[in-house]
Amino acid sequence: MTPVTDNLPTLLVVEDEKNTRDGLRRYFEGKFDIYLASDIETAMNALETQPIDVLLTDLRLMGGTEGLDLLVRAQSISRPPVCVLMTAYGSEKVAVQAMKRGAYDYITKPLDLEKLDVVLTRALHSRRVETENQQLREELDKKFGLEKLIGNAPAMVAVYDRIRQVAPTRATVLIEGESGTGKELVAQSLHMLSPRKAARFVVVHCAALSPQLLESELFGHEKGAFTGATERRAGRFEEANHGTLFLDEIGEIDPATQVKLLRALGEQTVQRVGSNQNIKVDVRVVAATNKSLEAMVREGKFREDLFYRLDVVPILLPPLRERREDIPLLVHAFIQEFARQNNKRITGLSSDAQQILQRYDWPGNVRELRAALEHAVALCRGERIGVRDLPARVQGRPNLGGGPGQNLNSPTESNLNLETMEKSFIQQALRLTDRNVTEAAKLLGISRRTLHRKIKTYQITTS
Repeated sequence: MTPVTDNLPTLLVVEDEKNTRDGLRRYFEGKFDIYLASDIETAMNALETQPIDVLLTDLRLMGGTEGLDLLVRAQSISRPPVCVLMTAYGSEKVAVQAMKRGAYDYITKPLDLEKLDVVLTRALHSRRVETENQQLREELDKKFGLEKLIGNAPAMVAVYDRIRQVAPTRATVLIEGESGTGKELVAQSLHMLSPRKAARFVVVHCAALSPQLLESELFGHEKGAFTGATERRAGRFEEANHGTLFLDEIGEIDPATQVKLLRALGEQTVQRVGSNQNIKVDVRVVAATNKSLEAMVREGKFREDLFYRLDVVPILLPPLRERREDIPLLVHAFIQEFARQNNKRITGLSSDAQQILQRYDWPGNVRELRAALEHAVALCRGERIGVRDLPARVQGRPNLGGGPGQNLNSPTESNLNLETMEKSFIQQALRLTDRNVTEAAKLLGISRRTLHRKIKTYQITTS
């Protein structure tokens, strides 16, 4: 287990056939620091005791499928290696399945060492790209703590590149993505990596306010402008002067406010409600939406000219189900966070639990994954999170709250009622978000006003 060379990238070879193992060591000497293992436990010991850049493992160890188990376990450590698989001819289908679980590439036996050399060189380059992205994440982490962007998937690498490109500019940015994908984190990153970082980052959740309140929130009001306006108040545009204004759920604003927002963006001036005086502002606007504004324009629900003002530089955040290779990174970060908060020593997940998290579709995206890991850490009694610690819905048996045994997998007359199901899911979302209506609405993919209306209809308590 001692490396033969210093100051080189590290390669862990896991192969139960001694001649093959020794042949690989001899071939790659001088290019890698090489560690050798013949079984999964020895390999995990190597992975957990020193940083490994590239893991080269036989898909079938001791005649079984331990290579897949090693792949899953390797991805759960804090600094997972790039994984390349060796597989017998005719097993390519299994290898492709392994790539879907996060393997970088595979090569068939008998090994073509020159071809393997090319594959490992590419894997090492991929590792270096990951390291560069990790450095960016660490830079963001210093500013935002654990609430940060995490991911090495190609779509997330594109997001990081776009953030770096557009952050120093004055351009308006429209962040698009499903609820729970991290749009506010992207907006924070744009602000903190810009020349405006010394000024304020101001957030307005557009869906949480009625049209009159939203107008006052954005532009301010004069004393006596409307009932309850007992004093003059500056709006969010003024508060964000020389900084960044983040408009979340921009698709929820009413037509009248759309007109005033268009003028504010075009002229960089605002008028408080009840005043005709123009106030000059210098504000960089970043907007976010979980809807297609382009479709809303076609339907006549959103102004086309405002859409073009907002969509100067679009950033699209992928849903978690389209970047499953990032799940192990996110899982590790959340386990660390919640284990520390709860004074628990939790080292990771069981293989079965990891596979369940990898297969689940995550309709609530990263926010739902974070809530699931908080749930699991709270229930975990040992050092590794097991299947039983995961939320029921993630396991594939969502409890609708109707009573013991009632779930979607065993339909009854009661839980087939759509109103009952909707009420139950709302109650579950409120439990997951600690009764935070705004966060529950995001998890459910509806506006805060819609959720309030349903809470009132179903007489659900939020206290």
